[in-house]
Amino acid sequence: MKTWPLQDAKNQFSQVVELAQTDGPQTVTKQGEPVAVVVSAGEFKRRARPKESVLEFFAPLKGSGIRLKRNRDLPRNREL
Repeated sequence: MKTWPLQDAKNQFSQVVELAQTDGPQTVTKQGEPVAVVVSAGEFKRRARPKESVLEFFAPLKGSGIRLKRNRDLPRNREL
């Protein structure tokens, strides 16, 4: 991942975007501190995809006849 000072990223924005598409995320810094990351649209969509809930994860089991039982035993005591 390449790091770009903000002024350089502004002056060479098309190159920053091109590298984000071909080489991966590009970090933009302001006064030496990271302030933004430029990523390709495909990478953004992949990472921004909503995570499924536990309910959605187990939804295919509904109506299958499988019964899941929660273990309600207390954990053993351990001294640290």
